[in-house]
Amino acid sequence: MNDIQTDTPPIRVLVVDDHTLFRRGITALLAANPRFVVVAEAGDAGEAYRRAADTQPDIILLDNHLPGVRGIDALAGLADAAPHARVLMLTVSEDENDLAAALAGGARGYLLKTVDSDAMSAAIVRAMAGESTISPEMTGKLVTAFQALQGCASAPDANAAAAADPARTLSAREEEILAYIARGATNKEIARALAIAETTVKIHVQHILRKLNLTSRVQAAVYAAGRMG
Repeated sequence: MNDIQTDTPPIRVLVVDDHTLFRRGITALLAANPRFVVVAEAGDAGEAYRRAADTQPDIILLDNHLPGVRGIDALAGLADAAPHARVLMLTVSEDENDLAAALAGGARGYLLKTVDSDAMSAAIVRAMAGESTISPEMTGKLVTAFQALQGCASAPDANAAAAADPARTLSAREEEILAYIARGATNKEIARALAIAETTVKIHVQHILRKLNLTSRVQAAVYAAGRMG
């Protein structure tokens, strides 16, 4: 078991939060786990851009309430600075509009600061694996967030857009997997439930995201929740 952990590079994390004590606390928690290494800290968006560009982290833990520029408004700049980094929002905001904006901006997850250390660690590992996590307190707001995203993307020819619903291109198996994603199931859990290989599930998920023009599992879950709602 130790050999496996030794052979696996630690996940490199950038912590962005304007509250020094909270930021240092998160850093200390992560430092206690050999799976993670905090490569930098930042207290505002400008510093976050510089640190991200310099260190190219795997994961960015991003507070929303930053001085000058909100975290959700910094997502595009962080994507430019560190294109391969996955961003997890870590915030006190339970506003569905912030949730919608984060998902639309490409965030891989949305965690409330009430999250415990084990759940935060699990969310980081899942994000590194290309999966997403939303705090349980926010899952009930997924439909509202989806509606907000739809409202931002609406156009005068909405009827024509509805007629060209991309969900119609999904196969029966992809529809089935999308339903599991909406319930928060991991690829491993889906593979076990459907008695198929986990690599097959990953391929189906990639096809689902491409067909629906989405970028993450969280957006897929939001999309599916909106359809069911």
